[in-house]
Amino acid sequence: MVDSQEKACQFYTEKLGFKIKHDVPVGDYRWLTLVSPESPEGVELLLEPDAHPAAQPFKAAIKADLIPYTSFQVDDLDAEYERLKNLGVRFTSEPMRAGKVKVAVFDDTCGNLIQLMQVCAGS
Repeated sequence: MVDSQEKACQFYTEKLGFKIKHDVPVGDYRWLTLVSPESPEGVELLLEPDAHPAAQPFKAAIKADLIPYTSFQVDDLDAEYERLKNLGVRFTSEPMRAGKVKVAVFDDTCGNLIQLMQVCAGS
């Protein structure tokens, strides 16, 4: 859920590298989905407006507790962390080991914390 579909689309395509799959007007909003360029027929990320009355309190509560809204797996977390930092992405936690994975969390500028995760070799 995002507070602005346009702002989210810009962030997720320009910073994270997703590609638009569907962009269909639906009343005041859009059916706006993104995909990984490496898997254009794979899982779609829906940029859902947070217009429902329950959405904003939910988002605020999990963000206040520093809980990521979702997680994306990457092959090289340290490289992705540096790439995104250089693009101006604000991280709320730097890469750190958490058991068999390494994680980092950033703010998507649309009301959500997003976690990046890498499975550690030899785990």
